[in-house]
Amino acid sequence: MSTVPAFDLAVRDDPAGLAVLARARWPGRSGEGLPSIPGFIVSSFSPLVAELADRCLRRYFGTSPADRGRGERTAVLLASTSGDLATAAAVAGAVDAGRRVPPLLFYQSNPNAIVGYLTARWGLAGPVVCTSPAADALGDALRLAVLLIGDGDADAVLVIVAEQGTPGAGSDRGTAMLVGPKSWPPAPTRQEGDE
Repeated sequence: MSTVPAFDLAVRDDPAGLAVLARARWPGRSGEGLPSIPGFIVSSFSPLVAELADRCLRRYFGTSPADRGRGERTAVLLASTSGDLATAAAVAGAVDAGRRVPPLLFYQSNPNAIVGYLTARWGLAGPVVCTSPAADALGDALRLAVLLIGDGDADAVLVIVAEQGTPGAGSDRGTAMLVGPKSWPPAPTRQEGDE
């Protein structure tokens, strides 16, 4: 059973009148590769998060940055049941072998690092939340998004769920949703390159 219909039901019952304004997923088309990001090494986790966010935000806002009025009231919520496995393994391997750990690995081991990159690039100034629930990362993240909006901390939330697969196997997967008020204009029609 998918958690998206359950959320859609919760949105209908929500007095704030929330809607899923845009969605994206990974993988999309066959044969796609994640783009690299300067300053993020060894792991596909941060590139996965960035690609999911970019796809979703491009569907709604077009090009970066987001329009100022909406961007300032948009939060980002990243959820992952596993987190960045490749970075954790690289750090542990270096420590176990008595090698120096590359400084960038300390930086990127905090999931807020990639979210900070995204918020700066897209002009999103709402709260940033990163969680690692035991199960149902999407359902947990959507419930938290509704709370952030309901408490007045944001008008919209970019929800990103990223799960890293086996390194080199191309099994990374994830989804992103921009959840916000129905009063925001609808996303433009699908553009070239959308799946």
